Amino acid sequence: MRTAVPYFVSALWLLLGHTATQAGDEPTPEKLPRWRGFNLLEKFQADSAQPYREEDFRLIAKLGFNFVRLPMDYRVWIKGGDWEQINEAPLRDIDQAVTWGERYGIHVCLNFHRAPGYTVAKPPEARSLWSDPEAQRVCANHWAMFARRYQGIPNSRLSFNLFNEPHGITASNYLAVCRQVVAAIRAEDPARLVICDGMEWGNQPVPELKELRVAQATRGYQPMEISHYGANWVNSSQFLRPRWPQPIPPLGVLRGPVHESNAVPLTVTGPFMVATTLRLRVHTVSTSARLVVAADQLPIWEKLFQCGPGTGEWQRVEFQPKWGTYQGFFDRDYTTVIPAGSRQVQLWVREGDWLRLGEIGLKTEPNGPEDVLRLKEGWGNQTGPIRYAPGAVAGPFHTSEWQDRAWLQQRFIAPWQNLQATGVGVMVGEWGAYHRTPHSVVLRWAADCLANWKEAGWGWALWNFRGRFGILDSERTDVRYEDFEGHKLDRQFLQLLQEN
Repeated sequence: MRTAVPYFVSALWLLLGHTATQAGDEPTPEKLPRWRGFNLLEKFQADSAQPYREEDFRLIAKLGFNFVRLPMDYRVWIKGGDWEQINEAPLRDIDQAVTWGERYGIHVCLNFHRAPGYTVAKPPEARSLWSDPEAQRVCANHWAMFARRYQGIPNSRLSFNLFNEPHGITASNYLAVCRQVVAAIRAEDPARLVICDGMEWGNQPVPELKELRVAQATRGYQPMEISHYGANWVNSSQFLRPRWPQPIPPLGVLRGPVHESNAVPLTVTGPFMVATTLRLRVHTVSTSARLVVAADQLPIWEKLFQCGPGTGEWQRVEFQPKWGTYQGFFDRDYTTVIPAGSRQVQLWVREGDWLRLGEIGLKTEPNGPEDVLRLKEGWGNQTGPIRYAPGAVAGPFHTSEWQDRAWLQQRFIAPWQNLQATGVGVMVGEWGAYHRTPHSVVLRWAADCLANWKEAGWGWALWNFRGRFGILDSERTDVRYEDFEGHKLDRQFLQLLQEN
């Protein structure tokens, strides 16, 4: 790095008498405090960067929170696109945020959301941090610069979160890069607290990092159909309107008689009090499959799907050399009417190989809304039956498995608790739900997330304070906002956060 960096921030701390806190008060890589707070996005993207706001720190403290994470884009502080030329002015904005953290009793966590050579955002970096030695050298130098700049500020007030949500790499690759960056930081400030995100977008704990004495951060965006419903930066166009808790649908694969014991029907149990339109989205067919729909054991509709070379009802067809068969990708809807008074509908492949349904739609009124259940992809045993209860408060579909608090605990908490039990501190670095998700759903889902994290002893940081995931100015259309110091406050969400 060719630009010298001043030490005035750490000197200011010494002048103010903040030389250290008692060792027992310091967060450690083995045990993090249960911080609670928000991500502040002023340096999140270089093309929209602006100074941090003291008002945010004041209000966060006033509302009872004690943590901010600052996801940053390294292009904010370089000159003319040269990642070795440093612009001092934006660094002073970060200095100011660190100082406000001290003033208001808020821990500040610095994060490289875009690091030299790596980002989850667009556009991608020209060079890869995970394989390019030059990117690794420059990235380590950037972190060393911050370590020098803030040397002496206690870990109770400041931590470093290296990279945002790495993915598509091996644990050994991640460890090698983190080892180099952590060494550069500790060469300047040996005691600095470092937090590393889990792999696969922060969801997978990385026990290999334990040798570095770093804490780890997970995410709270599960399921994405709730957290990112309506978000335009992910492929959310196919998300169904979310509910919470919500049923886990069965697999959509129906096997024919050639599969013997696996050739079981998918059942939908009513009763169907009125004539009900049934829509089946047929996705894939292998070779041939005769799909039969029966109501109370009596066939009401059937169709033979036959795949082969050339053209057909399918969108495309592919020959599978391994099996010597053709697979047709239909992605088409077929409908029939379930007679009024039927108690159960069964879907069979009576002849042939197999067929995969993408979704089931049921409509009790010709011009009314349709209830849709999207079926799971993949193979395995069915998890049916499905029970259909239109108008039910918990939703029209009920299955044997549910996404609920216990599901969150088992899938996304327990693996991290296993890591925690080995002596690694854990927190939730980001979480929240976009403002298009119905508010009532957000509150129920967030309550379960927060209860799990509280039980685990983890802190958390909501993805943003002001804005579409936040408690202020979130622009939801289904919230009665309260005027609060020039902002629109989501009081219900705030109270839920304060209680947890």
